[in-house]
Amino acid sequence: MSSCCNLSHLPGPDQIATTIAGLGAGLIERDSAVRLSLLAALAGEHVLLIGPPGTAKSALARRLHRVFEGARYFERLLTRFSTPEELFGPLSLKALEHDRYERLIDGFLPTAGIAFLDEVFKANSAILNALLTLLNEREFDNGTERISTPLVAVIAASNEVPTDEALHAFYDRFLLRVPVAPVGDASFGALLALQDERPQADEVGHVIAGAEPLHPAAPVAAPPGVITNAQRLALAAAAPGVALGEDFVAGCVALRAWLARRNAPLSDRRWRQFVALARTAAASEGRAALDVYDLWLTPYVASPRPDDVAVLDAWFVDEALAAPPQAAPWLQRAVEAFEQQLNLEERAPSAEGDDAAGKMALAKAIGMTTSNAAGQRH
Repeated sequence: MSSCCNLSHLPGPDQIATTIAGLGAGLIERDSAVRLSLLAALAGEHVLLIGPPGTAKSALARRLHRVFEGARYFERLLTRFSTPEELFGPLSLKALEHDRYERLIDGFLPTAGIAFLDEVFKANSAILNALLTLLNEREFDNGTERISTPLVAVIAASNEVPTDEALHAFYDRFLLRVPVAPVGDASFGALLALQDERPQADEVGHVIAGAEPLHPAAPVAAPPGVITNAQRLALAAAAPGVALGEDFVAGCVALRAWLARRNAPLSDRRWRQFVALARTAAASEGRAALDVYDLWLTPYVASPRPDDVAVLDAWFVDEALAAPPQAAPWLQRAVEAFEQQLNLEERAPSAEGDDAAGKMALAKAIGMTTSNAAGQRH
C-alpha cells in the first residue's frame, strides 16, 4: 500500500466533528445538508440540493471546497442559454490554427475539485451530455484527448425535480437528494441576527471569471478540520473493509421489499453506491461494521422526490429501528423468566430468605439463557 493510502492517515472522528461544526457554523437548520454534503464528497459522490433560492445552497458549496486541501472551486448558474464555453472553457485559437478542436480548461469545471452548479436541469443537452461523463468517470473529452479531472464532488441545486424523462438519467447521477427549505419560525430570530457572508477572494475569481484567484498572494484562512488528500485517499482505502452487520443487511432487505410494494425500486447501481456511502461514514467514525442506524441515509438515497424523504424517514424510525434484535434470542427467554418469577413472588408470602432465593432463581434463569445463546453463537 502506498504512503498516500496509508490507513494511519485516516481522519479521526474528532477531526470530522470539527469539520462538520466549521461547515455548519451560521447555517441555520442545515445540519443534514452539511453532513450529507461532506459525506458525499468523502465518498466521491455528488449531491443535489432541492429548494427555493436564498436557502444557503451556494454558501455550503463554497465552504465545502475550503475543507479539502488544494481543491479548486467552480460555480455557475445555468440557463437554457448557457454555452459549453461557460463551463468547460473557450476554444483554443492556437489549436484551431493546427486543425485541433481543444478548449482552454484552466480555471473552469474540468480543473475544479468542488463545483456548484445552480439550476442544473435548465442546461441544454450539449452541456448535460458532457457533464454525464465528467460526473461518472471524472474525465473530460478535450478534443481528441480524454483527460482525468481532479473533481471531488459536484454540489448541484434545483428549485424542483425534473419532470422531463430525458433528464432522468442525469438526475439519477446524484446519489444524495437533499431537500432544503427556508428557515422555520422557531429559528427566524437567529436568522435575522446573522452577519452577511461574502464570497472569499479565491471564490470570486472562479465564480465571475472562471480564472485564478483575484488575490493569489493573499492566502484564504482555511476552516478548522481541513482534510488532506492523503486523508481522503486513506478513507477511500479503508471504507471497503467495513463489514456489513446482520441487522444492516436485514434492514436493506426490508427496505427493498417496502420500495417494491410502492413501485419505487432502487437500481442495483444505487444499492452499491449506498453501501459504499455508508461504509465511508462508518470508516470516518472509526467503526468496523455497519448497523441498522446506518439506514438513516436511505431517505436521501431512495427518495425520488423531496416529499418522499419524510415518508422514508418515518419508515426508518417506525420499522427499521423498531425491528426486534436479530442476534439476541435469549432476551425473550430472559423476559419470560422474569415475568414467571415476578408472578411467583407476588403469590408467595413475603420473607427475606424467599426473596433472596427468588432473585437467585431469576439470575440463574437469565444466566442459563445467556449461556445457551453464547453457545449457539459459537
